[in-house]
This record gives sequence, structure tokens and C-alpha cells, in this order.
Amino acid sequence: MTEILGGTAFFDRTYDEAIALLHEARNYIAFQEPRDVQDFDSDARLLVSQETLRITCRMTQVMAWLFGQRAVHRGEITRAEALHPDYAVGGQAVCLDDAHARDPRLPPAVADLLDRSHRLYERVVRLDRQIRETAA
Repeated sequence: MTEILGGTAFFDRTYDEAIALLHEARNYIAFQEPRDVQDFDSDARLLVSQETLRITCRMTQVMAWLFGQRAVHRGEITRAEALHPDYAVGGQAVCLDDAHARDPRLPPAVADLLDRSHRLYERVVRLDRQIRETAA
């Protein structure tokens, strides 16, 4: 795995980036989003809710995959076990959909979190694909 992920430093940077983005998204959703949408009509509130759920879905998939890869790196599971479909990045139909990412009704913080979570998710999907193709 180390050679595929470009070494421990690369993995650690990706992991740290994901943790930081996860905390940022959590804090936004818990504390700022209610203030941002208080004057929105019901359609706009629904849109924001939908897109923050998409961010949550992306981050859940990214973290699950990173935890699996970390388990391989630490020797807690084998590389072969990590290749099981249960360890693959899931949710692609929802997580890769960015049809509403540039909707002007979205608060700037949501648009930013959508963009960054989308880019991170895409990167993890590529890494997962690369690991699986290399192992085949």
C-alpha cells in the first residue's frame, strides 16, 4: 500500500486533510448553517440540507476508506482483506453528483465545503481504483 499511496507522508497528509475538513463541515453544519438559512424560503433550506447531507456522505465514505487503509498500514488487516468490496469507496452516485454545487442559493461556506469534499472524494476514488488495479 505504501508504494501505491506514495508513502506514509502522502497518506498522513490526505488523512489529516480529511480530518480537518470533517471537523470544519461538522462545525459549519452544527453552528453556522442554522444562522445562514434562517431567512431562506423552504426550497432553499431544503437545497442546503440536501447538499450538506451530500458533504456528510462524502466525508463518511472518505473516512471509512482511509480507516481501512490505515488498518492495512498498521498491520491490523491484510492487503487482501482491504481489497474486499466492503472496503471500497461507496456512494458514488450521490457523492460524485455536483449538479447543485454552484446554485447561487447556497451559502458560500456550503459551496466551498461541497467543492473541497468533492475534490477529496474524487482523489480517494482514484486511489482506491489504483490500489485495486495494481492488485489485480
